Amino acid sequence: MKREVIEKIIEDIRVGKTPVLSIEDFPAFSSEVNNAHIDEAALARIASELTEADIPTFERILAALDEGDLAWIGFKVVYNEAAALENHDNEVTKKYGDVGSGDDQDMVFFCNDAKEIVSSRTPSPRDIFQMKDATRGPSMHNDQFAGLTWTSEPLFDKVRVWLLGASDVAVELAKLLENTGFHVIVVDYDPAYLSAERFPTAERILLHGGTFDELANMPGNAADYVCVLTRGHMFDPQGCIWALENDVHYVGMMGCAGKNDTVHELVLNAGITEEDWERVKRPIGLKFGAKTPAELAIAIAAELIDVRYHERYSQEARERHEKSLGR
Repeated sequence: MKREVIEKIIEDIRVGKTPVLSIEDFPAFSSEVNNAHIDEAALARIASELTEADIPTFERILAALDEGDLAWIGFKVVYNEAAALENHDNEVTKKYGDVGSGDDQDMVFFCNDAKEIVSSRTPSPRDIFQMKDATRGPSMHNDQFAGLTWTSEPLFDKVRVWLLGASDVAVELAKLLENTGFHVIVVDYDPAYLSAERFPTAERILLHGGTFDELANMPGNAADYVCVLTRGHMFDPQGCIWALENDVHYVGMMGCAGKNDTVHELVLNAGITEEDWERVKRPIGLKFGAKTPAELAIAIAAELIDVRYHERYSQEARERHEKSLGR
C-alpha cells in the first residue's frame, strides 16, 4: 500500500470530495477475486460513502505504514441490508450474541495482527469476529453470515521470491506463490521458457547471452527468498552464489545429493564459505514424497509459507495459534 494513496484519500474527504479508490491500489475488488459481491462497483460505492468520521481510520493506517506494522485496511461490504442486520449463528458456530451486523452500511476499518481495530462506527461482536478474521486475507469466514462479506488489503509489502530458472517446477510454483501472497520474480535466459503463457502474472526478467552471468548485476536484498530451479541444474552454482552474496533470508536448491555435491564444490571454488553454503536448503521443499513438477511445487510453496510464518511471528504467537487449532 502506497502512503500517498492514503494521504490523498484523507485530503479528499477533508475538502468534501469523493476519493477515487482504484483497482490498482485495492486489487481485492478486482474481477479476478470471483466474488459476486466484491467488485469495482462496490469499491466505488464505498468511496462515495466515506465521511470525516473515517479520517481517524485512515490516519491509523498511515501510522501503521510508518511503523511497518503487520496490519490491514479492511472493508465491510453490505449487499443485503436486512439480512446483514438479522443474520444469526447456528448450532455449529461460536455464539456471537443476538445482534447481526452492527448496522446495515458498508465500512472501512483498520486491523492489525495485535487485533487492534479502528473504525468509524461501533461494530457488533459478530462484526468484530470477521474484522479480525480479515487479517488472514481471503478467509473461509468472510461469507459466513448472510447479507455482507469482508475483504482486506495488506499494509505491508509482500515477500519477494526469486525463481531462478523458468523450469516446469517454477511454472507450477509461481501459481501457488502468487495465490498465497508472495511477489514472484522469474529469471531465465530463454524467452521460449520465460513466456507470458507460462508465467502470466509473475514478474519476468530475461537474461542475455544464454547464461546466468547477468544475474550477478541484479540487486537482491536480505528480505528476499530464492529458489534455485535452473533447467537441467546447469546454472545452479550461479544461483546459489548470487543468493548467498546478497545475504537473502532464505535460499533453497532442488536436486539430488550427487548433483548438489558438485554444486557445493563449484560454489566454494567461487569464494563462498562452508558456513554460508550450509544456509542453502537442499533439497528445497518439505519432505512428503513429492516427485512431479506440481507435487514439488506444493512442497516448496509449503516450505516458503512456513519460513514466512516463522519470520513474522514469535514462538509464543505460533504456540498460541497452534493451541487454538488443537494441535
